[in-house]
Amino acid sequence: MAHFAVLDESNIVTQVLVVSDDVITDENGVEQEQLGIDFLTGLLGVGTYKKTSYNENIRKNYAGIGYSYDDSRDAFIAPKEYSSWVFDEYTCRWTAPITRPREEGVDGRWFTWDEDAYQADNTTGWIEVINEHYGIDYPDSRHDDERPTHLKLNP
Repeated sequence: MAHFAVLDESNIVTQVLVVSDDVITDENGVEQEQLGIDFLTGLLGVGTYKKTSYNENIRKNYAGIGYSYDDSRDAFIAPKEYSSWVFDEYTCRWTAPITRPREEGVDGRWFTWDEDAYQADNTTGWIEVINEHYGIDYPDSRHDDERPTHLKLNP
């Protein structure tokens, strides 16, 4: 299945639609974006349609509602979530000003960004996520006062 972003007059994604591969495949078995655009134009009327990919092998990022399309970069760009984050020209993604403590999910540990913590102390910002509903806890050898600051999520 192919995915197409529908853009408004400001190049903001308003919808992401699924189009059958049969529709966008030409007589030589090659996918053609224009075939999908023609199909959507016939179905929905004149508009701006751009193919997007879960594999991120075109247009840098998979389009999401609210993302913008940058024609000069030929890329979908997520809205900036945090004022401190900076734009990475290569990936066309917003990145935190400090590195995440470790890769997500390593040792069952997850992190989220806390802009207020970063603004108060620009050496912090990543907060470990603890969801007590699922019984995540630390080994008995770690004392309560040694636990990192964490955010409790509601189940």
